[in-house]
Amino acid sequence: MMLDELWAALSGASGVALACCLVATTVVLRWRGRRTARGAAARARQRQQAALENMDKAAQRFRLQNPDLDSEALLALPLPQLVQKLHGGELSPEAALFTYVGKAWEVNKGTNCVTTYLADCETQLSQAPRQGLLYGVPVSLKECFSYKGQDSTLGLSLNEGVPAECDSVVVQVLKLQGAVPFVHTNIPQSMFSYDCSNPLFGQTINPWKSSKSPGGSSGGEGALIGAGGSPLGLGTDIGGSIRFPSAFCGICGLKPTGNRLSKSGLKGCVYGQVAVQLSVGPMARDVESLALCLRALLCEDMFRLDPTVPPLPFKEEVYTSSQPLRVGYYETDNYTMPTPAMRRALLETKQSLEAAGHTLVPFLPSNIPHALENLSTGGLFSDGGSSFLQNFKGDFVDPCLGDLVSILKLPRWLRGLLAFLLKPLLPRLAAFLSSMKSRSAGKLWELQHEIEVYRNSVIAQWRALDLDVLLTPMLGPAMDLNAPGRATGAVSYTLLYNCLNFPAGVVPVTTVTAEDEAQMEHYRGYFGDIWDKVLQKAMKKSVGLPVAVQCVALPWQEELCLRFMREVERLMTPAKRPA
Repeated sequence: MMLDELWAALSGASGVALACCLVATTVVLRWRGRRTARGAAARARQRQQAALENMDKAAQRFRLQNPDLDSEALLALPLPQLVQKLHGGELSPEAALFTYVGKAWEVNKGTNCVTTYLADCETQLSQAPRQGLLYGVPVSLKECFSYKGQDSTLGLSLNEGVPAECDSVVVQVLKLQGAVPFVHTNIPQSMFSYDCSNPLFGQTINPWKSSKSPGGSSGGEGALIGAGGSPLGLGTDIGGSIRFPSAFCGICGLKPTGNRLSKSGLKGCVYGQVAVQLSVGPMARDVESLALCLRALLCEDMFRLDPTVPPLPFKEEVYTSSQPLRVGYYETDNYTMPTPAMRRALLETKQSLEAAGHTLVPFLPSNIPHALENLSTGGLFSDGGSSFLQNFKGDFVDPCLGDLVSILKLPRWLRGLLAFLLKPLLPRLAAFLSSMKSRSAGKLWELQHEIEVYRNSVIAQWRALDLDVLLTPMLGPAMDLNAPGRATGAVSYTLLYNCLNFPAGVVPVTTVTAEDEAQMEHYRGYFGDIWDKVLQKAMKKSVGLPVAVQCVALPWQEELCLRFMREVERLMTPAKRPA
């Protein structure tokens, strides 16, 4: 009866008027939301510009006061030598800081990698403990690391103007080890992308070539370190976010086991998702710098400030060992066809390792498509993406995210229908769509158990061959700007090791040759779908760009992973970083 009366009330002119009001209200609310987002972007850009001006002034002031300092010689020092000179008093922390502040300012002009200057670094100089392993070392931070008094926006307007109340744990530990954090660096909006652009701070570009992406989501770090604007940085990785920018920008990066370094105080856009583990890790020009950073962070201060981190100090004897290694390897994961440069990089590294006395054994983890399409995607989007979408209310969506937000906004039934219709034509896309659905608690527990079972099965495979470490291809070279968001399947080489929660790092070993470029014309991928086509197009015009390989170890064996990375670096001629 009530429904009949309601329907009658809404019929006729009054119903039309109400419908018009609802439409008008929706339009007004959308306009007001966008106006708020535009205001947030304008304020963020103004603060970024003011911070960059302060950087320039600080660097110029120091140069005027110290005209005899050889800045180029300081910038050329490998991190271990820089630390040695700082500890020995040959260089002052002021010289190191302001020289890198000036260089970062220069690098930013060509890459847009810096979001803010952490101006209290100037006062931090006088408080840096001299006995710290990183005494006086300038360190850059991905924007998601909370820093007292500074925003961590993630490129989202709702986070603009919300400064952190305290430093994240790893920032506190860096300071206790004498390091001087000096800049926040850019990220893709929400960090769910391996590109690097957002509506607040704009697009970061690759220092090797302006038409190419620096990778993401730690893309600002990759660009800054790759161009020499920072000797050491911290990033995060949940699908390749340290490894992509390191590989695309020709530097080294390590994704540790999920809880080896503290994640306390990190800003995120989705909290509580534990099926696929996020990791905090270092990025630098060389492997020894990564080891020095890990050595410094794995200390009593971190274990005290975050008791949830296992108190495992750095195992020096594992890292410095020179025993021959038993190395598993694969040329392809049979999911993303390696580019000619990727395949060559892998084979040349394999041959060099064999010539140095190491044993190379073919090895491919089982059931990779299931791990990517069902376990990883299902884990990341177990709520159907609703928590993720909350961050975008009234905001602009950056092109670097591709169609992700639009897909997640589709009703569950429509996503399911699309997956069914696309399965014969685009089976990979259909599988991803099917997995991006909300689950009950029981189904989520089943998924998490499946991940545990899968991890144990790969470890059993590994143990059966008595492997020490694993060598794999790493996606490369750098893709065109905005292409990563349209080539989701290409995360296969990295995302697998987030699902498995194995430590994994990348080392640059070669650059793209003219022959690699010519062979790329014949690249079709394994599926010939839209992801393969985007990849083929986005990797063209890449002669001279760096290409890396990936080094993997079992959980909690970061020192062994770094030892393997150092061996690869020693044997392979490292690519020269851009000027």
